[in-house]
Amino acid sequence: MASLKRFFIGNPKDPTDPQVFHKLSLVAFMAWVGMGADGLSSSCYGPDEAFRAIQGHEYLAFYLALMTAITVGIISFAYSLLIEHFPSGGGGYLVSTKLLGPKAGVVSGSALVVDYVLTITVSIASGVDALFSFLPLPWQPYKVPVDLAILAILLLMNLRGVKESIKILMPIFMVFVLTHLLLIVYGISVHLWAMPQVLHRTHTEIAHDAGTLGWVALLLIFLRAYSLGGGTYTGIEAVSNGLSILREPRVATGKRTMLYMAVSLAFTAGGILFLYLLWHAMPTAGKTMNAVLLDRVFGSWSLLGFPAGHWLVIVALASEGALLFVAAQAGFIDGPRVLANMAVDSWLPHRFAQLSDRLVTKNGIVIMGIASGLLILYTKGEVFYLVVLYSINVFLTFSLTEMGMSRFWVSERHKHPHWLRNLLVHGTGLTLCLTILVITTLEKFREGGWLTLVITSSFIVLCFLVRAHYGRVRRQIGELDGILGQLPSGTQVATGGALDPSQPVAALMVSGYGGLGIHSVLSIQRLFPGYYKNVLFISLGVVDSGHFKGADAVEALRSETEEHLRRYVAFANGLGLNAEFRYAIGTDVVEEAERLSREIQKEYPHTVFFLGKLIFAKEKFFYRLLHNDTAYAIQRRLQFGGMQSMVLPIRITMN
Repeated sequence: MASLKRFFIGNPKDPTDPQVFHKLSLVAFMAWVGMGADGLSSSCYGPDEAFRAIQGHEYLAFYLALMTAITVGIISFAYSLLIEHFPSGGGGYLVSTKLLGPKAGVVSGSALVVDYVLTITVSIASGVDALFSFLPLPWQPYKVPVDLAILAILLLMNLRGVKESIKILMPIFMVFVLTHLLLIVYGISVHLWAMPQVLHRTHTEIAHDAGTLGWVALLLIFLRAYSLGGGTYTGIEAVSNGLSILREPRVATGKRTMLYMAVSLAFTAGGILFLYLLWHAMPTAGKTMNAVLLDRVFGSWSLLGFPAGHWLVIVALASEGALLFVAAQAGFIDGPRVLANMAVDSWLPHRFAQLSDRLVTKNGIVIMGIASGLLILYTKGEVFYLVVLYSINVFLTFSLTEMGMSRFWVSERHKHPHWLRNLLVHGTGLTLCLTILVITTLEKFREGGWLTLVITSSFIVLCFLVRAHYGRVRRQIGELDGILGQLPSGTQVATGGALDPSQPVAALMVSGYGGLGIHSVLSIQRLFPGYYKNVLFISLGVVDSGHFKGADAVEALRSETEEHLRRYVAFANGLGLNAEFRYAIGTDVVEEAERLSREIQKEYPHTVFFLGKLIFAKEKFFYRLLHNDTAYAIQRRLQFGGMQSMVLPIRITMN
């Protein structure tokens, strides 16, 4: 089983290697591929949805194209400013938490988590739609199984690591960029001669509709199409969320990546909308609007009798479908990071902050994949339905982020000379985001909007319940810290010495210095009075997503671990015990504990290992999700390895 895992996932990576962050971090171009693809790929379905909403008023596509490019520019610039002030990443969750408070933060974080599940789902469903656009109509029932198969492949690739998956998908990204650059440049250039007539006809039709429908009705039609095309902007936040995996200097790399994303998205989405108008593309059953457009532009091309245009259309559509699969990367990259950030703050089970031996948040990746699979099955992969769910969550977190930054610039106006410019940028972004959020929610509430509100609200309630549970546990554990003030007066006099290998050794696994560890030391002395004169403190510094932010963070974890262990040694010496410490830094507690214990057993043959475990008065089924069974897992490993171990219960009386 282990060899099979290594074949698919790859060999472990060392988080303590000073070069590991450089090896795994992404330069701006690679980040553009891995995270910018989410934004760029939205040009495959955002303009499509917007154009379908103006049927009968197609001339509005010209103004939609302009407004799309302007909106991309404003939101992207706003997030570039955000990167400067939150260089450690975290995106909307961190911004809302810091600037609007924890409650706003958990709302934004919950919306982001659902958003990234939908990023994966929409990207895969849209990609398969693009691929099926040039396949026979009878093949349509096979779309959902193909959706699930693609999801499984991407899940496996991301368990191997972020950079590895991006390298595999980069050629796909470049084929999309080149084919769509050719589409837009050629599609517009051949109509340059007719541009005056197009603009004149647009002006004439606007005047006619304004006279018959009224300016208000025409404005509402435009706003509805603009809002329903909100999926175009859904990937812009990905860079600010994923700053932790960017190459140093992260702020400069992040802003450069954001520029690449903004320019490519504004050019592609705006250009495609304008081409719909120029080439008179209309919705066709079984085909995306982009498929119709590509066929109109390239379909008649031939080279010495060879149907080059037909094959170019197929290549372009295949690149669209494949790019959408690349875009699902943003969900697998940033979604687990949001889960991890919320887990560090105890809004979600702490296990979501753990890294695998491939240095990815494995639990988050798996849960994102499972949730996406369930949504594919529930919605049958219908993109128009999924985009509604997607847009509402995206613009909820966008709005909270812009609101937080607007508040920041108002409160900090006396400290920054450019505060008014920045406030105008974020204020404009807030207005645009709220407009899209409100119109989309009202317009599509009965067509799926209600579902995303139910899912997101339920997730928020779950977060508050998890946080309340961890709060109660922390308070009870905190009561044990009271023991520190009741220690015997003799603890201030160090009388212990080095360990004696010929005598029994109690090896106690501890975390931070506090009442839990002290309680465990005293429990051993009560259970075995006068037997253990030698105590060896063991600590396992866990590199989770909270610490995996650079070599400095890992070194700080190492220093903190050593400091806590020295305090335990001083305490044990004060009791007249011989004491030393050992520690290891890694991502897998169980494996590191087993490896370190084997080394200790060789050095001190008469060692018994002691571990602490929270024991609740009334166990509930979900406690296993909130509190792992690490102590029992380590005990099983040690016992099968021929080492003696004992679990010390730490009683929690809460129901």
